[in-house]
Amino acid sequence: MEGFAREGYNLTTEELKELQEIEVEMLEEIDRVCKKCGITYCMSAGTQLGAIRHKGFIPWDDDADIAFLRPEYEKFREACETELDKERFYFQDYRNTPGYRWGYGKIRRKNTEFVRLNQEHMPYGQEIFVDIMPYDNVPDAYLPRKWHNFRCFLYRKCFYSEVGRLQEKGVKKTVYRLLSKIPAGWLYDSFTKFTLRSNKKENTKRIRILSIPVPGKEHGYLRSCFEDPVPTEFEGREFFGMKDYDTYLSYKYGDYMKLPPVEKREVHPVSKLTLLKAGKRA
Repeated sequence: MEGFAREGYNLTTEELKELQEIEVEMLEEIDRVCKKCGITYCMSAGTQLGAIRHKGFIPWDDDADIAFLRPEYEKFREACETELDKERFYFQDYRNTPGYRWGYGKIRRKNTEFVRLNQEHMPYGQEIFVDIMPYDNVPDAYLPRKWHNFRCFLYRKCFYSEVGRLQEKGVKKTVYRLLSKIPAGWLYDSFTKFTLRSNKKENTKRIRILSIPVPGKEHGYLRSCFEDPVPTEFEGREFFGMKDYDTYLSYKYGDYMKLPPVEKREVHPVSKLTLLKAGKRA
């Protein structure tokens, strides 16, 4: 049986397909909540690429990415409190989950498990997920944008330190051990203030996820790529995708219609996978 090799766990082709079907179920729920509440979203990253190149998932991809401009992200976060089907799903980010170490949110599928390799010690639920990505303003001026990018780098390393202190080696391990000693409450409060300051000016030319690196030297994606999303085919359904996907995908991936070599087809390394516990599919 052909599989997708990982250190720690080998995900078979059949398991990957079922995993993707669960993620489509989650995308349908996100789409439903957004339509009901008038919230604008679009597919991004590998999900947007998969929609254009494969009309669905990239064949080896094991997660999905949904993007929101910051005001829409906050609306979605609030809507999840009342509108999300809590029999099947829940929303997770650093503001509602103690020990969560990422600057963006996730929708999780209850009654599953998707435990990342070297993250078994993290003190929060690790079920199958869809990444919920907030995009924040990037300064228009060159020097403030460089300083902003450096601060993004620092926050990213601080968030990751709880994993890096165990996963990395040598000097990196030592640095992450030191960063992990920063009190979580202080880190969360500081990052929240940084987010608010980043969005004081409306409609900057470029935007980004503050805790994830951006390719190229501009330190941000064009805001226009995320505006006015359009219905886009994905796995036989329609979700909202980028109208100007070519500009975004070219900047992020280069020649995005060309398949990467096998050795660069990245997947999330996992140590435990439970696709759906018996009798739990609603």
